[in-house]
Amino acid sequence: MKTKILIPLAGVALFCACKGSGSSGASTDSDTTTRVNAAVSNLKSDSGKSTQTVKTAQPIVAMQKLVKTASMHFTVKDVQQTSDRIAALTASSNGTVMYHTINSVAGDSTTIRKTDDSLLKITVYNSTADMTVRIPSANVESFVTQVAQMGLVVNSLKFEINDKTYDYLSTRLKLNNQKERARDNSDGSARLKDPDNLLNFKNNLVDQQIKNLKTDDSVKNAVIALSFYENNVVHKELIANPDLSAYNLPASTRMGTSFKTGWSVFIDIMVELANLWVLVPIGGLVWLVVRYFNKRKKAVEVVKS
Repeated sequence: MKTKILIPLAGVALFCACKGSGSSGASTDSDTTTRVNAAVSNLKSDSGKSTQTVKTAQPIVAMQKLVKTASMHFTVKDVQQTSDRIAALTASSNGTVMYHTINSVAGDSTTIRKTDDSLLKITVYNSTADMTVRIPSANVESFVTQVAQMGLVVNSLKFEINDKTYDYLSTRLKLNNQKERARDNSDGSARLKDPDNLLNFKNNLVDQQIKNLKTDDSVKNAVIALSFYENNVVHKELIANPDLSAYNLPASTRMGTSFKTGWSVFIDIMVELANLWVLVPIGGLVWLVVRYFNKRKKAVEVVKS
């Protein structure tokens, strides 16, 4: 019981700490902006000295790009009901269920004969589920806390914040350099004569733009991986007996049927004998012929003697 209480409390404390760190990170956003803008200015001034042409560019403002992810493994009372509740909670949090699967694996099984035509099948099932949801970053802490309250025991809980600020800015600066080169190419100062090089150049621009768009989407929406299961469930089911030899009528019914069947057989025999009436006169005629020849034989023997 202590474990069931302490683990969710520890998870909630972890989220509060992470949320607090996010707030403190927001306070240092201005420092990050100052450092990055200074680095960008140095890069542009150095570039201007080498080319002796300093171009005016739009100032780049550094905004923190914090990508939140979380994962949880926990025990529930009913996998199907918990899945439905999580899906409803995701919808109410303006999120999306990206992946959902439920697996039920049958373990030990036995059958008990209830009647001649029915069996009681008892099977042990182990049910598990995996879900991946996307939740707006602002709702992550509340969402995970509510999901943790659905479980009987939280086996593991992980919350992580990845700072993608400098990766985002690096891609953005490279993209600006590519665009400047494209403008120079349009002025005629530089030319991409090879069509393959031109295609690679354009594709690289697209890749960098898509990369930053993906980062923006990851910042807005956190990905949460949920894995949960329920303890082994004993399922009882009344099924039909597949053994056809077990299907018989009651004894009284079978006795009455046997009497009816015996009388029917007797009648059939009598009918067949009646069909053989012609054998009676033929047999009598044969008997008379045999008797006549026997008497004649005896008379001949008497005369000879």
